[in-house]
Amino acid sequence: AMRIEILGSGGSITTPRPLCACPLCTEARARGVPYSRSGPSVFVHGPNILIDTPEESKAQIDRAQITRIDAAFYSHWHPDHAAGLRVWETMNADWMTWPPRHACTPIYLPQQVAEDFHHRLGAWEQLMYQQQFGVVQVHVLADGESVTLGDTRIHPFRLAEEYVYAFLLEENGKRVLLAPDELFGWTPPAEVHGVDLAVIPMGLPEHHPFSGERLIPADHPVLKAEATFEQTLEMVRQMNPKRTVMGHIEEPMQLSYDDLLRLEARLRGEGYTITFSYDGLTIDV
Repeated sequence: AMRIEILGSGGSITTPRPLCACPLCTEARARGVPYSRSGPSVFVHGPNILIDTPEESKAQIDRAQITRIDAAFYSHWHPDHAAGLRVWETMNADWMTWPPRHACTPIYLPQQVAEDFHHRLGAWEQLMYQQQFGVVQVHVLADGESVTLGDTRIHPFRLAEEYVYAFLLEENGKRVLLAPDELFGWTPPAEVHGVDLAVIPMGLPEHHPFSGERLIPADHPVLKAEATFEQTLEMVRQMNPKRTVMGHIEEPMQLSYDDLLRLEARLRGEGYTITFSYDGLTIDV
């Protein structure tokens, strides 16, 4: 069986934000998880795969007490998903034995992610250095190609924003959609309708979920590049998953863990099976 663990439920701006003294960040510092949120990352127990490595990746893996990672996948090049690439050297390098006995993790890059890594953030150079060192083995997946690890088939596919991928996991008749980010303009295809679990970003709340007050000015360019919470709910209606977990929760949204619990309850009353993620949330499928 697959157990999905949310290692990091935050977005590009995590909670607390460095130096910020707002009530949300102050509460997060004082109370920690689930009020604090680290960068976006998911671990799938069973096939033991890690999806994305934000800056906090080493600490996330340690906190979750993960003892084995059989492979990793990257959804896109953005730094909140890829800036923790050095985790593989830290994790796998053997500095004390000669000749060294490094561990080696297979890294799977969907086609466009591999292309983008060549000229973004020095990511390809970092991976090639680590591959030369012997701590990773990089595999580039052509569009349409899948990977099977144990009983689990992992199928990456592009979203509407062509640089970003989601992953459909299938195991023993169960289907899980992992879409780490960037749902803007996406219409869920038939193959993800009715999945057992959809893990998706919540989107930006254009209006406050309780007061209705406009939070993002109507002419703000972000609305032409990022899916809103309201648009994401429409995607959930189209997909009709058995359960939805919404993450990538940004500090500027100013929605606390308690606010999101309240919103969850309201959405349940409207017929949704939505859980807002937090660091350490686990879901058995």
